[in-house]
Amino acid sequence: MDKELQTKIESLINSKPVFLFMKGTPEMPQCGFSAGVVSVLKNLNIEFGSFNVLSDMQVREGIKEFTNWPTIPQLYVKGEFLGGHDITVQMANSGELQKKLS
Repeated sequence: MDKELQTKIESLINSKPVFLFMKGTPEMPQCGFSAGVVSVLKNLNIEFGSFNVLSDMQVREGIKEFTNWPTIPQLYVKGEFLGGHDITVQMANSGELQKKLS
C-alpha cells in the first residue's frame, strides 16, 4: 500500500472515536452486513463516522490490506480495529462494545 493511501485511511479512522468503513451510507446502507452494524450502533446511541467504500475503489481495497481483513464493513473504536458485522453484534450482545466506548 502506498503511503498516501495509508495516510488517508489512518486519517479517516482517527477522524471520530467510532468509525465504520461500510458499503453505502448510514442513511442508506448498500449491504445487509453494513446495515446490521449501523443498526447496532444506532440502537446503542453511538455516534460514529463512516466512509462509503463504494465511492472509492482504492480505499475499498486498501482497507482490506490495512487490516488484513477481507470483508467490509470494518468497525474501529478509538483507532483500534474491532472487526466486521458478526464480531460487532457479538460484542454488543455481551456488553463488550459498550465497555470499549466508556
